[in-house]
Amino acid sequence: MAVTSDTPRRSPARAVKLLRESPWSARFGMAVILVYVVAALFAPAIAPYGETEIVGAEYEVWSEQFPIGTDNLGRDMLSRVIYGARNTVGIAFLTTLLAFLIGSIAGLLAATLRGWVDQLLGRTVDVLMAIPSLIFALLILTIVGTSVINMIVVIAVLDSTRVFRLTRAVSMNVVVMDFVESARLRGEGLWWIMRQEILPNIAAPLVAEFGLRFCFVFLTISALSFLGLGIQPPTADWGSMVRDNATLISYGDITPMIPAAAIALLTVGVNFVVDWFLHKTSGLKE
Repeated sequence: MAVTSDTPRRSPARAVKLLRESPWSARFGMAVILVYVVAALFAPAIAPYGETEIVGAEYEVWSEQFPIGTDNLGRDMLSRVIYGARNTVGIAFLTTLLAFLIGSIAGLLAATLRGWVDQLLGRTVDVLMAIPSLIFALLILTIVGTSVINMIVVIAVLDSTRVFRLTRAVSMNVVVMDFVESARLRGEGLWWIMRQEILPNIAAPLVAEFGLRFCFVFLTISALSFLGLGIQPPTADWGSMVRDNATLISYGDITPMIPAAAIALLTVGVNFVVDWFLHKTSGLKE
């Protein structure tokens, strides 16, 4: 009882201690992620104007009313950038979750069952990985349409191949352990073994991979939107915002670079946190 009652008090203290021991790069990354999450959750309250509201003339210069000007239709760029955090980051997060659900389950099945299941899944993944993912996504989206649901499913399936490779590789080192064999001899089912015995022992590399996969999915969605096959207008998206306002660069206006900088900043911040997490879970010393 003493351990149970003391656990809730230890958890916040341990989290604070872990944060204090983290390097400045990781703190910077966590601060960036926190800012983006707040912007995504509270976009309607933070943004001065609506997501699709036309509030001025086309390409108005930076002013007190429009801190970073307006876009090609007269919509406030600052509001669009804030709403873009909700759309781009939110869709990328859901896509990464789906990719991990598909890839991790397939990888665990391949490592646990082996035999023809491993061969079938492995060869399917090899075929999907043989084609550049962006080109493959462009091809499939051109055929099935450019709705958000189609984009999430297509990118998740293509990105799940990388998750499958990692999950299978790290699971292979666990399935041969004695405690897994003991679970089998006790008569435990396949899903119980995968969930209770294998998954907890491969959680650390999977969590780190989730951060890296999120960055790649995030960049893929932005690239597709820039090419016109991602998130469709009038939804605010950083990739399409760069494309729609790219003509301003010819006049020395850096406004189109702001959504591009938002993409780059989040990618750098997530990578800082992932690097620190990998170092922390690896057991290496400074």
